[in-house]
Amino acid sequence: MIPKTYPEFEKSLELSQVPEEWTDGLKAAWYDAKGDWESSHNIAQDMHNTLGSWLHAYLHRKEGDRFNAGYWYRLAKKEYPTITLDEELKSIVDYIIAK
Repeated sequence: MIPKTYPEFEKSLELSQVPEEWTDGLKAAWYDAKGDWESSHNIAQDMHNTLGSWLHAYLHRKEGDRFNAGYWYRLAKKEYPTITLDEELKSIVDYIIAK
């Protein structure tokens, strides 16, 4: 079941595997929230759209690569964020869910 709210997304983190029917963006966010940066990055880098660029930017920001993150934020047409990483992940998930 695809989450309809961020708390539902958080509850899904209790699962051992990401649901197959989820979109790539939601899967990437889930893997990151589960602490699997590599799986999240593998999905994001294969998403050739604005959301993929945003996820990619967020992930490089998370790893501390400001230069690379800045490149991806520009591709996503987003300003470099001043919010926390947790707040940004919630923004990304909320954006995905609202689509």
